[in-house]
Amino acid sequence: MKTGIKIALSLVLLSSLSFAGDQFAMSDADRAMYAEMLENNPADIMVATGGEALEEFCGGSAGLAKFLKVSEADLPAYIAGFPRYIEDFKMVVGLDQVMQVLMSQNGHKPFALKDAKMFEMLAYAKSLANDVAINIDVNANDHMKAAYALGEKTFNTKRGGRGLSCLSCHSQDVIGSILRTQPLPDLGVQSSGGTWPAYRMTKSSLRTMQRRFQGCMKNALLDVLPIGSPEMVALEVFVTDKAKGQPIAIPGLKR
Repeated sequence: MKTGIKIALSLVLLSSLSFAGDQFAMSDADRAMYAEMLENNPADIMVATGGEALEEFCGGSAGLAKFLKVSEADLPAYIAGFPRYIEDFKMVVGLDQVMQVLMSQNGHKPFALKDAKMFEMLAYAKSLANDVAINIDVNANDHMKAAYALGEKTFNTKRGGRGLSCLSCHSQDVIGSILRTQPLPDLGVQSSGGTWPAYRMTKSSLRTMQRRFQGCMKNALLDVLPIGSPEMVALEVFVTDKAKGQPIAIPGLKR
């Protein structure tokens, strides 16, 4: 990742972590650990492992590009447009779903979408687009328009035992408010669409955006949507569009 971009993203996150006074900020020990992880993200080795898996099971970046019918030179920009409608699939899909099909086509048993090995391979594949601006086009066709609409509906609809929605914690009215000692972020400004998969310090593991969605749903007592479901992919479309134009920076680092 380019140093300037990395520093800019880090400053955004560091400022959000210290929002609303010291009583809600990171402890000194956590702040020191975070600063160290900015330079030595524990997920880097996981991303490298994902690169080995992509080579073994998908033919590397060349194999992925061929499967997606783009040149290897154009692959990073193409990746920066996911989730996207793939004509051969007849649906809007995430990059991990593409790699599942490619693994099967190559004679391998696909990793489950919730498998840590898939998280690693997805992180590596998406890192091929590092520093490329997110270029998702939610108006590209009727399929993308429908996915965006479904994602917006899923984001806004209250459900579950607490009557909450994603919007409950991420509307402009509550951004910056404190929940469980942490400020609620602006998903666009924080570039959620460009910084997942990410290493979560509190989980000591690499997670994807959809896996993070599941964690939020569980905490809010919502029915947890399956990774790769139409609603979950649509939710990723909706959230990714909020960060359109911002650079991809994988692996991210999250509290």
